[in-house]
Amino acid sequence: MNRTILLRITAVVAAVFAPLAAAGQVNPDEGKSTEQSVSTMKYEAYVGVAYSRIRQVTGSYSGLLGEKGTLTRDWGNYFQLTGSVDYYTIGTGHANVPDPGRPTMYTFMLAPGLHTPVYDKLSAEIFAELGGEHTGGENMTPSISFAGGFGGGLSYNLFRNLAVKLTGDRVGASFSLANNTSQLGYSTHRTWNARGTLGLAYRF
Repeated sequence: MNRTILLRITAVVAAVFAPLAAAGQVNPDEGKSTEQSVSTMKYEAYVGVAYSRIRQVTGSYSGLLGEKGTLTRDWGNYFQLTGSVDYYTIGTGHANVPDPGRPTMYTFMLAPGLHTPVYDKLSAEIFAELGGEHTGGENMTPSISFAGGFGGGLSYNLFRNLAVKLTGDRVGASFSLANNTSQLGYSTHRTWNARGTLGLAYRF
């Protein structure tokens, strides 16, 4: 009789504490694995379709279409550094201009910034930019102007490594008027162009 009662008490105690012991063995390893997999993704490669105003070229298109590519390195949970290249070749807008010419433009930028999660799969970033800008096809001086600006973006995670990303910025540079000459002193004028891109980001 006493032996039966003792066996039943032992069985009840074992049934109560067995799930706790199992949880203690599984959960720590799973948490560590997830944390390690997230922390290993320090880089982001991004390619997108881009649009930019081209205010430095008067009497031409209102903007240009092209493409943009970036490579970003993350430090910690919030800081990032991005290198970017934009190239615009397709004129758009102001279809009634009789001779819009064939302007092109490219920029190369280095952009320190901050990024943070916003909600669920959505994250945001802000950044400042420094670099150079070239306007082609319009005989402008200088060939490459110092350029700088600021902007931000939103990312939505599609999968663990892949996200759709929308960015916008405003970049200023200084060029002479189109077809300027030495008689006009090649005087430069600062203009600011609003730009936007939409594309895919791959994190690794």
